[in-house]
Amino acid sequence: MNATDHFVLFDLPRTFALDSAQLEAAWKHVAQAVHPDRFATRSAPERRVAMQWSAQANEAYRVLRQPLLRARYLCELAGVDLQTETNTAMSPEFLVQQMSWHEQLDECLEQPENVRAREELAQDIALALSQCYQAVSEAIEAQDYKQAASRIREWMFLDKLTTQLQTTEV
Repeated sequence: MNATDHFVLFDLPRTFALDSAQLEAAWKHVAQAVHPDRFATRSAPERRVAMQWSAQANEAYRVLRQPLLRARYLCELAGVDLQTETNTAMSPEFLVQQMSWHEQLDECLEQPENVRAREELAQDIALALSQCYQAVSEAIEAQDYKQAASRIREWMFLDKLTTQLQTTEV
């Protein structure tokens, strides 16, 4: 086997809009071919290589099956560093919305029994996530990876906010 990237490994098109059933079938095919049990009677170096291929196949599947990770990976393949640790630049509108969501989250934390406030915030975040997903998809398909990277950072914030909100549930 020789794979330069996850898409090549699974013989899939390098696109954001992957068919999940096709991805799973491709992963199973590769995973079966390189499964370490198939190499149990082989030499130690052959077993080690099989183990490495198996680990690579599993990592590739983990990345490609999750849309956010797949989007990040596509940007990286295009040479765009998301700078997730250092670049927090976002549109002014999104920053204002961020502050509002944080205030709403604080209220949910202070009043965990207020189910309606939590549900409203969850709906707002779900809508924003849907819009982010669509914008990232369109940017990647247009090969505008810098725009995709900007929206991916927003998506990452929304994912984190979703996790924080879920911890407020009674």
